[in-house]
Amino acid sequence: MRMLPLILSATVASVAPAALFAEDIPLRAEVRAVTLYPSGGTVTREATFSAPQGEHELILLDLPRDTDLDSVRVAVEGAAMGTLTTRRDYVPPRDPAKGEAIEAAEAEVERLEEALRGARAEIEGVRLEQEAAEARVAFLAALGQGDGVAQMEPAALRELIELVGDETLSAKQAAQAARLRAEAAERDLKDLTEDLQAAREALAALVPQEGPHAMLAVAIEADAATEGRITLSYNVHQAGWQPVYDMRLDRQSGQLEIARGAYVSQASGENWQAVDLTLSTVRPVEQTEPSEVHPWQRWITDKDAPQPVLKTLRGAAADDFARAEMAAEPAPAIVAEAEFDGLSVSYRYNRPLSLASGADRVRIDLGTLETTTETYARAVPLADSSAFLMADMTNDTGEMILPGMVMKYLDGKFVGRGYSELVPAGAEADIAFGPIDGLRLTRRIEDRQEGDRGVIRKSNDMNEAVRIEVENLTGEDWPVRLRDRVPYSEQEQLEITWEAAPRVSESDLDGQRGVLEWHFDLAAGETKVVKLDQWLKWPEDKVLR
Repeated sequence: MRMLPLILSATVASVAPAALFAEDIPLRAEVRAVTLYPSGGTVTREATFSAPQGEHELILLDLPRDTDLDSVRVAVEGAAMGTLTTRRDYVPPRDPAKGEAIEAAEAEVERLEEALRGARAEIEGVRLEQEAAEARVAFLAALGQGDGVAQMEPAALRELIELVGDETLSAKQAAQAARLRAEAAERDLKDLTEDLQAAREALAALVPQEGPHAMLAVAIEADAATEGRITLSYNVHQAGWQPVYDMRLDRQSGQLEIARGAYVSQASGENWQAVDLTLSTVRPVEQTEPSEVHPWQRWITDKDAPQPVLKTLRGAAADDFARAEMAAEPAPAIVAEAEFDGLSVSYRYNRPLSLASGADRVRIDLGTLETTTETYARAVPLADSSAFLMADMTNDTGEMILPGMVMKYLDGKFVGRGYSELVPAGAEADIAFGPIDGLRLTRRIEDRQEGDRGVIRKSNDMNEAVRIEVENLTGEDWPVRLRDRVPYSEQEQLEITWEAAPRVSESDLDGQRGVLEWHFDLAAGETKVVKLDQWLKWPEDKVLR
């Protein structure tokens, strides 16, 4: 049967006469392997085919409509490959096969719906029996109260009374039996309704693959009858993976355990069944080329001349520039194996994985790393009232720690969650493990003097004295790193001087102008006082901002 006569007729005028005898070979290419990136992925499909001698077209109709057709790459074994045709619109209908699980679930829903209709009909019939019996009772009651009853002979009256009594008893018994049967059927109906709802939910959970699809036609030529294989790969955008970590710190030993995982999900428009999965740290949607350095022209103008409009980077170039700146022992887990190629890391999951489109979010174990840390208390009284426990680590695990969500545990207890930045192998990082409530911080300005105390500062000098206290109420000694700041200036006319007691351990911390840090040990029960004085001076015709 000709599946795609339109395709062939559209190409008749541009091919050799032998192609008029070409045969379309419909195929169903299953998803075999997927490589997921932090954003996006690459899907690999395979199908086998049998083709007689001659020219043919392999027709695949099971690609999701949103497939990135420009990224499709095809390899054919067993025949010579010719042209590749893709189509997103006017795609012929495909085999509506749903799969055994969905067909079974639909059959169960249909069975329960039919049973529910039968149960409701049965209840209605029983209710009619009850109504009929109650009507008999009402008729018999009215019969015993008729006008001719008083003139009846005693014998006939006795017979009538017996008849009415027997018939009334029988009718009431029938009504009661019908009512009991109806109530029992109502209870069964409730159970049946709940079963039907559960069956419908089970069917919905199977995530049927519906919606339009794209088409791929691959021209092949065989010198003789052949058995072959077609492999195609393409990129998907609605897929990816996110790192997730459980970090467990033992304060006594400083040991840090980093249990790594990954959440994988996809919304490609089709379900992936038992695929080989690889997670890659490659980021193909981000900048792949180095930025350019352009000539820098400077010029001078008169002071009152209008300022030129500067050209700015826009669109993708601006984005690229911004990015450039910018308790019991658990059972063994199935862990993805890491592979390094010098530029990126890939994690190959060694079990087939199924992932429903737009529904599933699966967590994969990437193994556990261990390292040692040095713990200390970081105090930022400018913003906090308590110090925080920090673990200073050097990533000596040999693997990079990717950006991701972190669940934090201290001495076996959950203390909160956070986010990890990228930590390359060999790099240093500080990880916070919650507040130390017993290390209390206070910061107050003891004295501020200005030449003019107006809302807008027009004075030409300002002096400020700051007193910082760190009080240790924890009952143990702590190494403390205290951070604060002083203003800085890049103008010669704005003079800024400052002094601190005790002297700072580091200034311009991590390249941040004016950020200061003191390192000291604080014994249990002691209070550390830090004084920070600063002086600012500027011309009288200027305003401080």
